[in-house]
This record gives sequence, C-alpha cells and structure tokens, in this order.
Amino acid sequence: MAQVHERKDTKPERGEQEYGDVEFADETNNKYPIDTPTHIRAAHSYISHPDNAAKYSAADVNKIKKKIDNAAKQNGIEISTE
Repeated sequence: MAQVHERKDTKPERGEQEYGDVEFADETNNKYPIDTPTHIRAAHSYISHPDNAAKYSAADVNKIKKKIDNAAKQNGIEISTE
C-alpha cells in the first residue's frame, strides 16, 4: 500500500515521543496509533471526524481507514465502517 502524504502541520517525532515505537495508521506523519484496542477505537473515531479527515486527501483517508480496519479485524475488535 502506498504511503500517506506528508502533512506540513504535523511533527512525526511527536507521535513517537508520545506513543513510542508502535504501528500508526498514518505511518508518514505518525498519527493514529493502532497498537492496542483502545488506540484502534480512538483512531477510528478520530479519522471519522470530518475536521480530521479534511486534513488529508480522500485517497489518504481511505488508506488510513483500511489500516485501522485491518488492525481491528486482527484484534477481534468490531468497529462501525459507516
């Protein structure tokens, strides 16, 4: 899967400092950690919010949502994909 585009309004190192060496749904900008059930649910909630999604292209939002959905499935977590 192609990477999400870099955002100028983020600091990727902040994500690493805050969450450590974890998997992120947006690996380019280190946004939306998907390493725990709580983080997976939060990532889904945040990227589904119009204000957050508007910071990305539609293609990038789809990439992020797919990674979150895959993490949820791998961890047996049910999230609404509407």
